[in-house]
Amino acid sequence: MSLKPVSNFAIPEETARVARAVFPKGHLYLAVRDHFGPLFADETFAALFPTRGRPAESPARLALVTILQFAEGLSDRAAIDAVRSRIDWKYVLQPRERFERDPHQILMFQTDVGQITENGLEG
Repeated sequence: MSLKPVSNFAIPEETARVARAVFPKGHLYLAVRDHFGPLFADETFAALFPTRGRPAESPARLALVTILQFAEGLSDRAAIDAVRSRIDWKYVLQPRERFERDPHQILMFQTDVGQITENGLEG
């Protein structure tokens, strides 16, 4: 898989409107995203990818999914459901309408990246 960095992490207007309607008093995830902006950039992960091959899902978004999953103590399947259904997660992640691959393939990739980073990104 190759990395085609996503540079536009803007929150879609409709997502922002719905999130604010659902959480009129605010929400931790919305506040963090509003205050800090995107927490990761795909370019940070560029050294992990070859220059050729099928485009990978955004590693910056996968990193955020991992953090949210850990923070909430969710299983992989529950994290997939949260990405699909929770407006607070959508607000933070700004995912495309749908992932290009099966969510289970994405989680396998996420696990591979975790193993690579544990063994050292610096080389």
